[in-house]
Amino acid sequence: MMLSRTTASYPAFRRPGPDGRRTARAGLLGIAGLLAGLLAAAPLRADEIFVRASQVGYDIGDSKLAMAFARAPLPAEFAVVDAETGESVFTGKTTPVPGERWGQFHHHAELDVTGLRRPGRYVVRVGEARSLPFEVGTRALAGLPDQLLEFLRQQRCGYNPWLGVECHQHDGRTAYGPRPAGTAIDAVGGWHDAGDLLKYHLTSGNATAQMLLAYLLAGGRESAGSRFADRVDARGDRGSNGIPDILDEARWGLEWMLKMHPAPDELYHQVADDRDHTGFRLPQNETADYGWGKGGPRVVYFADGKPQGLGRYKSQSTGVANIAGRFAAAMGLAHQAWKDDPTPAERAFAERCLKAGREVYELGRAREGFQQGNSYKAPYRYEESTWADDMEWGAAELFRATGERRYLDDARRYAKLAADDTWMGREQAPHYGFYPFQNAGHFRLYDLVDRDFQQTLAGYYREGIERCVRAGASNPYRIGVPFIWCSNNLVVALVTQCDFYERMTGNARYRALAARHRDWLVGRNPWGYTMFTEVGRVSPRNVHLQTTKLTGRTVRGGLVDGPVHERIFRSQRGVGIAEPDPLAPFQDARAVYHDDIKDYVTDEPTMDGTASAILMWTLNG
Repeated sequence: MMLSRTTASYPAFRRPGPDGRRTARAGLLGIAGLLAGLLAAAPLRADEIFVRASQVGYDIGDSKLAMAFARAPLPAEFAVVDAETGESVFTGKTTPVPGERWGQFHHHAELDVTGLRRPGRYVVRVGEARSLPFEVGTRALAGLPDQLLEFLRQQRCGYNPWLGVECHQHDGRTAYGPRPAGTAIDAVGGWHDAGDLLKYHLTSGNATAQMLLAYLLAGGRESAGSRFADRVDARGDRGSNGIPDILDEARWGLEWMLKMHPAPDELYHQVADDRDHTGFRLPQNETADYGWGKGGPRVVYFADGKPQGLGRYKSQSTGVANIAGRFAAAMGLAHQAWKDDPTPAERAFAERCLKAGREVYELGRAREGFQQGNSYKAPYRYEESTWADDMEWGAAELFRATGERRYLDDARRYAKLAADDTWMGREQAPHYGFYPFQNAGHFRLYDLVDRDFQQTLAGYYREGIERCVRAGASNPYRIGVPFIWCSNNLVVALVTQCDFYERMTGNARYRALAARHRDWLVGRNPWGYTMFTEVGRVSPRNVHLQTTKLTGRTVRGGLVDGPVHERIFRSQRGVGIAEPDPLAPFQDARAVYHDDIKDYVTDEPTMDGTASAILMWTLNG
């Protein structure tokens, strides 16, 4: 995700506001936008109550925790009523959150609805206030992974099924590395990273591996077909091809990653840079110039593990093990997914992936350290600064694929190096500094080692989670992530780590914590928004995304960056919002969120965050 500085209006629309009132919303320009802001920011009544719950729903056995808040004291009781008939089906006592304030709201109470186990469609009522409707059922969350895949298909490069066009067919020409600068290389394919059109191995390798892990944890060939839909073909066009769509999407990433490894000793890590930021345009109408003409080839950076940058700014790279480890993990998972396919060509693909995974893993062992993203004319880049966790994951998956003891020995060594080195418990961290935010390596290694080492691995997870528990005590929602850029990705990571911990140990002690954070993403937050486009009743619509802005269409499933500390929002170049802020009553200096196209800090959907959320929802579905 990089900075795009284009400012433009957005079509007006009408939908329920976060408090259930009809609220006009408009773009950045014009009287309609001004009136919308004035209406939404109208003074609140002193006794007005707001109720926030998951807008998607809850499985019957889930922890179900809603939130009510107001400026005045809250009623002592709440009720859950049938959304259609108004019949009360459940009552409970509100649980005040003492001494906690969020913005102008001094009174908060948690509403525990866990005892409601009757399938149906409901709202929570506190006084005269009501939540938005939600479902309770046996598989209330099961459809979310497939919904999120819609956004991934919209991000595809090379061929984009959402637009029905080919794009970036000239990718690309090399920089750094063994080939002469400007050498043509086939880097067509992959995904556009976020609201811009760049492509990163750093994020794409992680997205691919997380989707493959979701597929395997759902049962792989034996049962994944019953968990994931088959609505599109391999190109992402409508029509079943007999393969779960999640596996088609992961295959799209694998094919591009294989192109980025054209020889045993070569690995490329980035296509394009922030010269991309030339204004909004559709991907098939590329105008950026990387020295070979407007709309021509784009630069493809070789992973040499050294500081890079063709313009003013240089990265601080020290090695390639971060991207090499995730590459190996993805390829090891691919081998596990395809090795038993009845089709010889698919089994051959599995062997091709395994061979590539072995080769790139060795590149990581030879150059331990991290390869960061590159910028050209702006200071923003992906500042990943960890790598042992990635090599642990890669080694664990290669051991699962091959049974070779050396990979297991490596995984144990890297696990000790990675330990619990994470963003958890920190107030600040570099942008993507502790990527990919949750170390899947500990989970994938756990059942391969002895009891003592299992306890060590579980302890690493527990220590990080406990730091988040302590951090969450400082706000009424008990959200334990720092509100830095891409805070929603951190929420996804924490929920996933809690789920992994329970699967490893059988201990459900963090189930409620995971539920609070999971539901934060689907409406249990001050703003009353889900954090996924077109998911839930009130979701981001005015997002920082070129394709939706220029086509006037919406796309379902994209996870936006999420709320940040107010000082972070105000410090970024080119960021802004329509004034007055329609969500002003719900902002707090600790965290602000804006559904506004000009706010690339909180309202830009990302490919890798969405892929990580697919894994999270698979675990929760």
